[in-house]
Amino acid sequence: MGGIWAPRPSTGPHKLRESIPVIVLLRNKLKYALTRHEVQIIVMNRLVKIDQKVRTDMNFPTGFMDVITLDKTGENFRLLNDTKGRFSLTKINEKEAGFKLCRVKKLMWGNKTSVGKNPFHSGRGASVPFVVTHDGRTLRYPDPLIRVNDTVKVDLSNNTIVGHLKFDSGSIVMLTGGHNQGRVGTVVHRERHPGSFDIVTVRDSEGHQFATRLSNVFVIGDTKAWVQLPKHKGIRVSIMEEREQRIAQN
Repeated sequence: MGGIWAPRPSTGPHKLRESIPVIVLLRNKLKYALTRHEVQIIVMNRLVKIDQKVRTDMNFPTGFMDVITLDKTGENFRLLNDTKGRFSLTKINEKEAGFKLCRVKKLMWGNKTSVGKNPFHSGRGASVPFVVTHDGRTLRYPDPLIRVNDTVKVDLSNNTIVGHLKFDSGSIVMLTGGHNQGRVGTVVHRERHPGSFDIVTVRDSEGHQFATRLSNVFVIGDTKAWVQLPKHKGIRVSIMEEREQRIAQN
């Protein structure tokens, strides 16, 4: 949507231009409401959960990999990107709705104070390791093998790390930005450019090869994807191929 009447996402875990408000999901995508007022009734009745937390703000921002749960209909969706760069709601089962994948953006050590210790002491011996993910989560005491650009599997019921994926050659990735947004492939190699953007080359299952910035790469699997992929499984088709597929369906 566009124009001055389009709903603006509230401040939240995702960036303004990388999120979509709940009202657009319920009214424009899922067609569960016809008007803004109907969406307001739905969310104020506490019927919408984002990452297993009830959200009553209809402008709450949902972003990449978020899980939307509607208990009344028994449906669960994961918000991903299609190969045209648009947000796509992918229907998932109850088991898959219990976790989400998060990209590690920072790996840091924080201050830890307790009784009997100097509260102004911030040495390595009194600090807590933690990671910050793409959706604003702070997860303490991660696995020592986890590094920036890796992906962690987060259990949404208790907000803990239950697994992780290393960013390496051969990993299955989905691109979250750039011209190739929404495409899925395997990492071929990474070019390091100190002082500039590292470039990652990716090859999809059809043999098409393309390159993008490292910041656009999101690891979603090792030998196979850990999440349900949207339509076309992240393979971009040409205009003529898409036309032929539509004719075949009709």
